[in-house]
Amino acid sequence: MPTDLLQLPLVRGLLLFAAGAVASGLNTVGGGGSLLTFPTLVALGVPTLVANATNSAALWPGSLGSALGLWEPLRASRAALPKLIIPTVLGAIIGALLLLAGGEKVFRWAVPPLILLATALLAFQPQLRKLGQKGRHIPGWLGMLLQLGIAIYGGYFGAGMGILMLALFGLFVDGDIHAHNAVKAWLGLVINLVAAGILLSQGLVDLPAALWVSSGAILGGYVTARVMQRLDPERLRRLVITLGIILCAWFFARALSV
Repeated sequence: MPTDLLQLPLVRGLLLFAAGAVASGLNTVGGGGSLLTFPTLVALGVPTLVANATNSAALWPGSLGSALGLWEPLRASRAALPKLIIPTVLGAIIGALLLLAGGEKVFRWAVPPLILLATALLAFQPQLRKLGQKGRHIPGWLGMLLQLGIAIYGGYFGAGMGILMLALFGLFVDGDIHAHNAVKAWLGLVINLVAAGILLSQGLVDLPAALWVSSGAILGGYVTARVMQRLDPERLRRLVITLGIILCAWFFARALSV
Protein backbone atom coordinates (compact mmCIF):
# COMPACT_ATOMS: atom_id res chain seq x y z
CA MET A 1 0.00 0.00 0.00
CA PRO A 2 1.42 3.43 -0.96
CA THR A 3 2.83 5.43 1.94
CA ASP A 4 0.55 8.41 1.31
CA LEU A 5 -2.53 6.20 1.66
CA LEU A 6 -1.29 5.05 5.08
CA GLN A 7 -1.46 8.67 6.24
CA LEU A 8 -5.22 8.84 5.67
CA PRO A 9 -7.02 8.55 9.04
CA LEU A 10 -9.69 6.17 7.73
CA VAL A 11 -7.16 3.84 6.09
CA ARG A 12 -5.00 3.79 9.24
CA GLY A 13 -8.07 3.20 11.36
CA LEU A 14 -9.29 0.29 9.25
CA LEU A 15 -5.85 -1.35 9.34
CA LEU A 16 -5.77 -1.02 13.13
CA PHE A 17 -9.34 -2.34 13.36
CA ALA A 18 -8.34 -5.37 11.28
CA ALA A 19 -5.22 -5.94 13.40
CA GLY A 20 -7.29 -5.80 16.59
CA ALA A 21 -9.84 -8.25 15.19
CA VAL A 22 -7.24 -10.80 14.03
CA ALA A 23 -5.26 -10.40 17.28
CA SER A 24 -8.43 -11.14 19.27
CA GLY A 25 -8.94 -14.29 17.23
CA LEU A 26 -5.33 -15.35 17.81
CA ASN A 27 -5.66 -14.82 21.56
CA THR A 28 -8.83 -16.94 21.59
CA VAL A 29 -7.19 -19.95 19.98
CA GLY A 30 -3.78 -19.82 21.63
CA GLY A 31 -2.19 -16.39 22.05
CA GLY A 32 0.24 -14.12 20.26
CA GLY A 33 -2.17 -11.29 19.41
CA SER A 34 0.24 -8.59 20.58
CA LEU A 35 2.76 -9.83 18.03
CA LEU A 36 0.33 -8.44 15.44
CA THR A 37 -1.12 -5.25 16.98
CA PHE A 38 2.14 -3.81 18.36
CA PRO A 39 4.15 -3.98 15.10
CA THR A 40 1.11 -2.73 13.15
CA LEU A 41 1.09 0.40 15.30
CA VAL A 42 4.83 0.85 14.76
CA ALA A 43 4.54 0.26 11.01
CA LEU A 44 1.90 3.01 10.84
CA GLY A 45 4.34 5.50 12.31
CA VAL A 46 3.51 5.35 16.02
CA PRO A 47 6.73 5.70 18.11
CA THR A 48 7.80 2.41 19.67
CA LEU A 49 7.19 3.43 23.29
CA VAL A 50 3.81 5.00 22.49
CA ALA A 51 2.86 1.93 20.43
CA ASN A 52 3.53 -0.32 23.42
CA ALA A 53 1.49 1.91 25.76
CA THR A 54 -1.31 2.14 23.19
CA ASN A 55 -1.32 -1.62 22.78
CA SER A 56 -1.75 -2.10 26.54
CA ALA A 57 -4.59 0.43 26.62
CA ALA A 58 -6.29 -1.21 23.64
CA LEU A 59 -6.12 -4.73 25.08
CA TRP A 60 -8.13 -4.34 28.26
CA PRO A 61 -11.66 -4.17 26.71
CA GLY A 62 -11.01 -7.48 24.98
CA SER A 63 -9.57 -8.85 28.22
CA LEU A 64 -12.74 -7.78 30.03
CA GLY A 65 -14.88 -9.68 27.53
CA SER A 66 -12.79 -12.82 28.01
CA ALA A 67 -12.86 -12.47 31.78
CA LEU A 68 -16.65 -12.09 31.90
CA GLY A 69 -17.06 -15.01 29.53
CA LEU A 70 -15.03 -17.21 31.89
CA TRP A 71 -16.93 -16.27 35.05
CA GLU A 72 -18.40 -19.77 35.51
CA PRO A 73 -15.06 -21.70 35.30
CA LEU A 74 -13.54 -19.18 37.73
CA ARG A 75 -15.47 -20.71 40.65
CA ALA A 76 -13.02 -23.60 41.00
CA SER A 77 -10.03 -21.27 41.36
CA ARG A 78 -11.64 -18.11 42.79
CA ALA A 79 -9.85 -18.53 46.13
CA ALA A 80 -6.53 -17.80 44.41
CA LEU A 81 -7.52 -14.31 43.29
CA PRO A 82 -7.17 -12.53 46.68
CA LYS A 83 -3.66 -13.98 47.09
CA LEU A 84 -2.56 -13.03 43.59
CA ILE A 85 -4.14 -9.60 43.19
CA ILE A 86 -1.55 -7.71 45.28
CA PRO A 87 1.57 -9.06 43.50
CA THR A 88 -0.26 -8.59 40.19
CA VAL A 89 -1.07 -4.91 40.82
CA LEU A 90 2.36 -4.23 42.31
CA GLY A 91 4.13 -5.93 39.39
CA ALA A 92 2.09 -4.04 36.79
CA ILE A 93 2.98 -0.74 38.49
CA ILE A 94 6.69 -1.63 38.61
CA GLY A 95 6.66 -2.73 34.97
CA ALA A 96 4.97 0.48 33.78
CA LEU A 97 7.34 2.64 35.85
CA LEU A 98 10.36 0.78 34.44
CA LEU A 99 9.03 1.47 30.95
CA LEU A 100 8.73 5.18 31.77
CA ALA A 101 12.15 5.31 33.43
CA GLY A 102 13.94 3.66 30.51
CA GLY A 103 12.29 5.82 27.88
CA GLU A 104 12.14 5.38 24.11
CA LYS A 105 15.84 4.61 23.56
CA VAL A 106 16.04 1.77 26.09
CA PHE A 107 12.71 0.31 25.02
CA ARG A 108 13.71 0.37 21.33
CA TRP A 109 16.64 -1.93 22.14
CA ALA A 110 14.55 -4.02 24.53
CA VAL A 111 11.89 -4.80 21.90
CA PRO A 112 13.83 -7.39 19.82
CA PRO A 113 14.69 -9.66 22.79
CA LEU A 114 11.19 -9.17 24.25
CA ILE A 115 9.58 -10.24 20.97
CA LEU A 116 12.00 -13.17 20.81
CA LEU A 117 10.95 -14.15 24.36
CA ALA A 118 7.25 -13.90 23.47
CA THR A 119 7.88 -16.01 20.35
CA ALA A 120 9.78 -18.61 22.38
CA LEU A 121 6.91 -18.79 24.89
CA LEU A 122 4.51 -19.46 22.03
CA ALA A 123 6.88 -22.04 20.55
CA PHE A 124 7.14 -23.94 23.84
CA GLN A 125 3.51 -23.41 24.84
CA PRO A 126 2.63 -27.14 24.65
CA GLN A 127 5.55 -28.04 26.94
CA LEU A 128 4.69 -25.25 29.38
CA ARG A 129 1.08 -26.37 29.47
CA LYS A 130 2.12 -29.96 30.19
CA LEU A 131 4.39 -28.72 32.98
CA GLY A 132 1.41 -27.10 34.64
CA GLN A 133 -0.74 -30.22 34.25
CA LYS A 134 1.65 -32.77 35.78
CA GLY A 135 0.42 -32.25 39.29
CA ARG A 136 3.64 -30.70 40.54
CA HIS A 137 3.25 -28.17 43.32
CA ILE A 138 5.22 -25.22 44.62
CA PRO A 139 4.67 -23.23 47.84
CA GLY A 140 2.09 -20.46 47.66
CA TRP A 141 4.63 -17.77 48.52
CA LEU A 142 6.83 -18.83 45.59
CA GLY A 143 3.84 -18.77 43.27
CA MET A 144 3.02 -15.22 44.39
CA LEU A 145 6.64 -14.17 43.85
CA LEU A 146 6.67 -15.65 40.35
CA GLN A 147 3.36 -13.93 39.60
CA LEU A 148 4.99 -10.64 40.66
CA GLY A 149 7.71 -11.24 38.05
CA ILE A 150 5.15 -12.07 35.35
CA ALA A 151 3.17 -8.92 36.20
CA ILE A 152 6.34 -6.79 35.94
CA TYR A 153 6.93 -8.25 32.49
CA GLY A 154 3.26 -7.65 31.64
CA GLY A 155 3.37 -4.02 32.76
CA TYR A 156 6.52 -3.44 30.70
CA PHE A 157 5.63 -5.31 27.51
CA GLY A 158 3.14 -8.12 28.03
CA ALA A 159 3.19 -10.30 24.91
CA GLY A 160 3.13 -13.94 26.06
CA MET A 161 2.33 -13.19 29.72
CA GLY A 162 -0.84 -15.29 29.52
CA ILE A 163 1.17 -18.36 28.54
CA LEU A 164 3.44 -17.80 31.54
CA MET A 165 0.49 -17.43 33.91
CA LEU A 166 -1.19 -20.62 32.69
CA ALA A 167 2.02 -22.59 33.22
CA LEU A 168 2.46 -21.09 36.69
CA PHE A 169 -1.11 -21.60 37.92
CA GLY A 170 -0.91 -25.30 37.12
CA LEU A 171 1.79 -25.57 39.80
CA PHE A 172 -0.11 -24.16 42.78
CA VAL A 173 -3.69 -23.08 41.94
CA ASP A 174 -6.66 -25.45 42.38
CA GLY A 175 -8.85 -26.30 39.39
CA ASP A 176 -8.41 -27.47 35.81
CA ILE A 177 -7.07 -25.66 32.75
CA HIS A 178 -10.39 -23.85 32.23
CA ALA A 179 -10.35 -22.51 35.79
CA HIS A 180 -6.72 -21.45 35.39
CA ASN A 181 -7.60 -19.73 32.12
CA ALA A 182 -10.30 -17.77 33.96
CA VAL A 183 -7.83 -16.62 36.65
CA LYS A 184 -5.39 -15.67 33.88
CA ALA A 185 -8.08 -13.62 32.11
CA TRP A 186 -8.97 -11.61 35.23
CA LEU A 187 -5.37 -11.01 36.29
CA GLY A 188 -4.40 -10.13 32.70
CA LEU A 189 -7.22 -7.57 32.76
CA VAL A 190 -5.78 -6.10 35.97
CA ILE A 191 -2.27 -5.85 34.50
CA ASN A 192 -3.49 -4.14 31.33
CA LEU A 193 -5.73 -1.73 33.27
CA VAL A 194 -3.05 -0.70 35.76
CA ALA A 195 -0.31 -0.31 33.15
CA ALA A 196 -2.62 1.51 30.73
CA GLY A 197 -3.76 3.90 33.49
CA ILE A 198 -0.20 4.86 34.39
CA LEU A 199 0.91 5.25 30.77
CA LEU A 200 -2.25 7.18 29.87
CA SER A 201 -1.61 9.62 32.73
CA GLN A 202 1.81 10.31 31.20
CA GLY A 203 0.35 11.08 27.76
CA LEU A 204 1.92 8.02 26.13
CA VAL A 205 -1.29 6.50 24.74
CA ASP A 206 -2.45 7.31 21.22
CA LEU A 207 -6.17 7.31 22.06
CA PRO A 208 -7.57 7.28 18.49
CA ALA A 209 -5.32 4.32 17.60
CA ALA A 210 -6.24 2.52 20.82
CA LEU A 211 -9.95 2.97 20.08
CA TRP A 212 -9.57 1.51 16.57
CA VAL A 213 -7.68 -1.55 17.88
CA SER A 214 -10.16 -2.04 20.75
CA SER A 215 -13.12 -1.76 18.38
CA GLY A 216 -11.60 -4.40 16.14
CA ALA A 217 -10.92 -6.70 19.10
CA ILE A 218 -14.48 -6.34 20.42
CA LEU A 219 -16.56 -6.15 17.24
CA GLY A 220 -14.46 -8.19 14.85
CA GLY A 221 -12.83 -10.51 17.32
CA TYR A 222 -15.82 -12.84 17.51
CA VAL A 223 -15.86 -13.40 13.75
CA THR A 224 -12.10 -13.94 13.42
CA ALA A 225 -12.09 -16.23 16.45
CA ARG A 226 -14.78 -18.41 14.82
CA VAL A 227 -12.79 -18.54 11.58
CA MET A 228 -9.49 -19.32 13.29
CA GLN A 229 -11.03 -22.12 15.35
CA ARG A 230 -11.60 -23.93 12.06
CA LEU A 231 -7.89 -23.77 11.22
CA ASP A 232 -5.30 -26.27 12.36
CA PRO A 233 -4.16 -24.76 15.69
CA GLU A 234 -0.66 -26.20 15.33
CA ARG A 235 -0.18 -24.63 11.89
CA LEU A 236 -1.57 -21.34 13.16
CA ARG A 237 0.83 -21.40 16.10
CA ARG A 238 3.76 -22.08 13.77
CA LEU A 239 2.66 -19.19 11.54
CA VAL A 240 2.66 -16.78 14.49
CA ILE A 241 6.07 -18.11 15.61
CA THR A 242 7.45 -17.44 12.12
CA LEU A 243 5.94 -13.94 12.25
CA GLY A 244 7.61 -13.38 15.63
CA ILE A 245 11.05 -14.33 14.28
CA ILE A 246 10.62 -11.98 11.32
CA LEU A 247 9.48 -9.16 13.61
CA CYS A 248 12.43 -9.73 15.93
CA ALA A 249 14.82 -9.26 13.00
CA TRP A 250 12.87 -6.21 11.77
CA PHE A 251 12.89 -4.42 15.14
CA PHE A 252 16.58 -5.22 15.62
CA ALA A 253 17.33 -3.65 12.21
CA ARG A 254 15.26 -0.60 13.17
CA ALA A 255 17.19 -0.20 16.43
CA LEU A 256 20.49 -0.35 14.55
CA SER A 257 19.36 2.19 11.97
CA VAL A 258 18.52 4.92 14.51
